[in-house]
Amino acid sequence: MKTIRYAFWAIVGLCLIIIGLANRDIVTLRAMPPALAEQLGISPEIQLPLFVAIFIGVGIGLLIGFLWEWLREHRIRSHGRSKEREADALRQEIADLRAKTGEGADDVLAILDRPAT
Repeated sequence: MKTIRYAFWAIVGLCLIIIGLANRDIVTLRAMPPALAEQLGISPEIQLPLFVAIFIGVGIGLLIGFLWEWLREHRIRSHGRSKEREADALRQEIADLRAKTGEGADDVLAILDRPAT
């Protein structure tokens, strides 16, 4: 199984290297359209290789997706935590009842320790 995992990541790494080598040209990334930049008098832009822009875009997209999914599952995690607390309380109650009734102990001792009715 480890061999398959290592082979998969080797193929992914090779693909990333090939993408990087094929997209080495410098591109200009602008934060706003040129017409709006001229009106405002500011032109935030950066020049970097195309493969860096691609990898940054993919990374930001993954982070946004992970954050969105984490926020979406908040209700499910909250419900699971409340059910786990309820189960712990019930386990503790069962342990207290077993200790009180003597269940799981020696039968003779349990009969002798039982209060008279």
